[in-house]
Amino acid sequence: MDQTPAIPGTIQAPPTRSRRPVRLLSLTVLILLLLAGPVGAWSALGHRLVGELAQRHLTPQALSQVQALLADEPDPSLAGVATWADDLRNSDPPRFKLTSKWHYINARGGGCGFDVARDCSEGCVVTAIERQRAILADGSQPLAARRDALKFIVHFVGDVHQPMHAGNRTDAGGNGYQISLRTGLAPEAYAKDKYVDGVMGTNLHAVWDYYVLGERGLTLPQYADKLDALPWPPLPDQPLSPPLAWAGESCRLIDARGLYPPGHKMDQTYPDAMRPLAEQRVRQAAYRLATVLNETLGSANAAR
Repeated sequence: MDQTPAIPGTIQAPPTRSRRPVRLLSLTVLILLLLAGPVGAWSALGHRLVGELAQRHLTPQALSQVQALLADEPDPSLAGVATWADDLRNSDPPRFKLTSKWHYINARGGGCGFDVARDCSEGCVVTAIERQRAILADGSQPLAARRDALKFIVHFVGDVHQPMHAGNRTDAGGNGYQISLRTGLAPEAYAKDKYVDGVMGTNLHAVWDYYVLGERGLTLPQYADKLDALPWPPLPDQPLSPPLAWAGESCRLIDARGLYPPGHKMDQTYPDAMRPLAEQRVRQAAYRLATVLNETLGSANAAR
């Protein structure tokens, strides 16, 4: 019997006398579950935090390159383009369909030992970061291709640091784990019909995507200033580890930090308890994004 301690703010379901075997969802159902809800980690606030913090730590050469690549964007900053890969859902549905698998990775063999050949045969967040970085680094590539590569990298580095985007369960990164959340934070427009009398009918992925950071109640500049005032770097200052290692970190956090509550009802104390971890992952993502861009755009062949 599972003896996992209760997470603060959750109401554990009463034990049942018997449990029927859980039937594994087919790959098709998992994909549909994932596409039915928000794909991007951290929602808009989290992704923009990653971009804003990273841009503050770019070298002058890398910053100049970023500004040149994003010059024609409505908001020519890393924070301004951080949700673009998700926004394709509405602005360019065919392209979103082609790139939707680039937002996550799932260990099909269980555990957190991701295998690229096995787990990324149709693309995943790990291979997407590496391929888009190669395009960004190649100054012979068209400007539009390098610009889009930069926008993908900003988003996917954020994604891979969100634990719900790198796991081994059969619930599409928590999209299939239903949650009843009592919260004072109104949902995004698409989910307003699920918010009744202060209770949000949602799932664990969305709790991490939107509520864990959003319930802090800070604007982007306020939140970025608070996180940037903490010691930098948020990781040991050493050679950059590969994206596969970042995914492994996220996956191991799911069980090590008890991200799955034992029950399906929670109040604000769950987001409050998880927020320090979420903020740590945002800062780590920003540090690694800044390092990737400083190394990639600081090389001679990246300049046009």
